[in-house]
Amino acid sequence: VNIDDCWGELKRDKNGRLVANSTTFPSGIKALADYVHSKGLKLGIYSDAGHYTCAKRQPGSLGHEEIDAATFADWGVDYLKYDNCYTDGSKPQDRYPKMRDALLKAGRPIFYSLCEWGVDDPATWAPKIGNSWRTTQDINNTWTRIVSRADLNNKWAKYAGPGGWNDPDMLEVGNGNVTKDEYGAHFSLWALMKAPLLIGCDVRSMSLGTLKIL
Repeated sequence: VNIDDCWGELKRDKNGRLVANSTTFPSGIKALADYVHSKGLKLGIYSDAGHYTCAKRQPGSLGHEEIDAATFADWGVDYLKYDNCYTDGSKPQDRYPKMRDALLKAGRPIFYSLCEWGVDDPATWAPKIGNSWRTTQDINNTWTRIVSRADLNNKWAKYAGPGGWNDPDMLEVGNGNVTKDEYGAHFSLWALMKAPLLIGCDVRSMSLGTLKIL
């Protein structure tokens, strides 16, 4: 269960730690992680290799990699999506390893998902840094966009392997804008590409047809 941007408060606490939004997550992230784990699932969270996250509603982790990685580990987070907005202008090849090292130091296995949208051809350098890396700009719920993400991702196939995968963005299956057959093809393409299969629809209200595809 992955939480994306806007989960935190705009400012860190007095100890320099990230703080969950008090309205959205009044019990905090650790309580949420405990609940998710009790259901046999894992919890993912979001941060950014810049001064702010992309929505600019919470601080990024640039310069705070160790304390943020330790915080995520303390909370029981299992997956980190790490975006690339509001940076200091340095190359992602220089910034992303700092969070890798911090996560390893934190002492908890956390899947590290790099998201710089394929700008600097991450497939050629990210296998030494993270577990997956976005190879494309964002997907959306149209057949043209789905197929174009697959086409863009295809040329990087040789760089993927156990422990590190090309990521053409999450699945749109079940979001209700293309046909059932197109959604079936979408899922099959992502599976063939060994892409992370991240469900992007509302699982509470998905149709039986969507469930069968997934």
